[in-house]
Amino acid sequence: MIFQDGRQYLGRDVQANVVLDNLINKGDIPVIIGLFINYGDKGPGNDWGGTDNRSVEYESINDLYPRFLIEEIIPEIKKNYNITDDPAGRAIVGFSAGGICAFNAAWQRPDAFGKVISHCGVFANNRGGDRYPEMIRKTPKKSIRVFLQSGEKDLNVSFGNLPLKNKDMASALEYSEYDYKFVFGEGGHSLMHGGAIFPETLRWLWRDYPKD
Repeated sequence: MIFQDGRQYLGRDVQANVVLDNLINKGDIPVIIGLFINYGDKGPGNDWGGTDNRSVEYESINDLYPRFLIEEIIPEIKKNYNITDDPAGRAIVGFSAGGICAFNAAWQRPDAFGKVISHCGVFANNRGGDRYPEMIRKTPKKSIRVFLQSGEKDLNVSFGNLPLKNKDMASALEYSEYDYKFVFGEGGHSLMHGGAIFPETLRWLWRDYPKD
C-alpha cells in the first residue's frame, strides 16, 4: 500500500501506520506493507510558487510516476519483502495532488494498482485532471476499486472547485458502474475527515481480499 505525501499520513490526523497495525492484528484487513513516499524536493513548484517537484510528479496525467513506482521503487521493496504482483493486492493512497496521483497511477496501470484512496483529490484544471470524469465515462471500465473523500469547505480556487470536481468524479464512476465509494462531509482541504474514517475506509477497500 503506497502512500503519497507519506509524512502527512504518518502524522496525527491519520497515523496510518498505527491504523494498519491495529486492523491487521484484528484480522480486519490482510497483512499489508505500507510504503510512505514523499515527492522530490527540487522542481518548478506550482501556480502558487514553491521550488519542489510535487505538482509535476503528482498532478501530471501520464504514466511517468506509476512507472517510477513500478520500475524503481517496488523492485527495491521486493529485495527484502515478499509482496504480491496481484493488482487487487496493491493499493495507492494520496491527499490533494497526491489524491489525483493515486487515481492516475491506477488508471494508467490497472495491471499494477487495483485499489485507490483519494482524499480531497485535485481533479481540476491544473495539469489536466479535470478531464478524468469525461475519460471515465468514455473509456471501457478498468479493474480498479476507488474511494473518494471531499467536503463542503474543500478548495474553491482558480483551477477549480474541488467539492464539485469530486462530485463529478463520483458521478462518472457511478455512470460507468465502478466499485467505488464517495464520502462527502463538511470539512475543508485537510486529512482530518479522511483520517477519522480511515479504519472504515480500509475495511471497505479490503473487504473481500483474503486475510491469510
